[in-house]
Amino acid sequence: MLPTAEALATLLSAAHPINGTESIPTLDALNRVLAKDVTSPLDVPPMNTSSMDGYAIRTEDLKTHGNRLPISQRIPAGHAPEPLKPGTAARIFTGATVPPGADAIVMQEQTGTAGNEVTILHSPAAGEWITAQGADIRSGSVILPAGTRLTPQALGLAASVGCAALEVRRRVKVAVFFTGDELTMPGEPLKPGAIYNSNRFTLRGLLEKLGCDVTDYGIVPDKLDATRATLREAAQAHDLILTCGGVSVGEEDHVKPAVEAEGRLSMWQIAMKPGKPLAFGAVRRAAQQTDATGDASGETFFIGLPGNPVSSFATFLLFVRPFILLLAGMQTVAPRALSLRADFTQSKADRRNEFLRARINPAGGLDLFPNQSSAVLTSTVWGDGLIDNPPNHAISAGETVRFIPFSELLN
Repeated sequence: MLPTAEALATLLSAAHPINGTESIPTLDALNRVLAKDVTSPLDVPPMNTSSMDGYAIRTEDLKTHGNRLPISQRIPAGHAPEPLKPGTAARIFTGATVPPGADAIVMQEQTGTAGNEVTILHSPAAGEWITAQGADIRSGSVILPAGTRLTPQALGLAASVGCAALEVRRRVKVAVFFTGDELTMPGEPLKPGAIYNSNRFTLRGLLEKLGCDVTDYGIVPDKLDATRATLREAAQAHDLILTCGGVSVGEEDHVKPAVEAEGRLSMWQIAMKPGKPLAFGAVRRAAQQTDATGDASGETFFIGLPGNPVSSFATFLLFVRPFILLLAGMQTVAPRALSLRADFTQSKADRRNEFLRARINPAGGLDLFPNQSSAVLTSTVWGDGLIDNPPNHAISAGETVRFIPFSELLN
């Protein structure tokens, strides 16, 4: 069996950013991936501003005119001030432009007023409570590099320099289907020997959360010709075909021979639990459809996941997610892990790399879900993430383990 790290490296080495970009309004760009750098055309802030409600003064005036100064102007935010007259103070508000000539702001709590005069009760240093022009962003600097996946705060940053639209990569187009005559959709009668197709809901949700353009072909009959026909159709205008189940070697497992007939396939047994079986390859596109996705390779990537619900969930997070993010143009796709204390003991070690469902308890340690079976989907809702436990390693209470939060794996 392939070690997890080796299998992941092999898979990701085949990924390349998809072709095709579009310019979209910044307001609509959440979770999209930048196709080119965003460079600021201006300083932020574009002028010296006050970071407090108070009074703008010249510090030298306190030495030559004393601490009682007449108020010469009032400066709200959004208004252009006049130059500060010598020996005077300007009433100023947070975010307002500092008048030329002023070199400090005295917060209003350190002043007293009587009529049109202000008494300065504090001796400020030059620059006090002034946010200098360009303190946040300098004109010409790259504020968001290409390959950035746009978060709400990234959209705000782009807007702060006046970007009304952003150049982003097109969405990754993913076709997904499920195999197994035992699968039944919720709402339909559950016949003897049948199960509800939970994987369809989980994988669709994971793909949509990544911002993919998803085509769902539903449940495909356990027949070779039906599987081949679906693969041919799915290859026409998609970047990736994702399947769940049917990648073993049983008589009713038709995905493997279908992909081999329509393209190429590598079957991997990965030393991980849950998971293990994973298929990777590509399906040929019809000649006239070679450029349907803007990709002239003539192939659509294929990944086949195991059918057990926790296995398909875990292998998607650990393998499919980073693969899709690389297709989308991101450069950093590895999830960040935490070092946390195990508040449990697992005395039995497994020869495979285990990914254990656990959650953070109020004491800051990790509790383990009691049933780690690959069929127990409850554990994925109960848990906060996965413990990445090395092969042949038993866990003792109190030791530090590597924990990958779902917040890292589901974004």
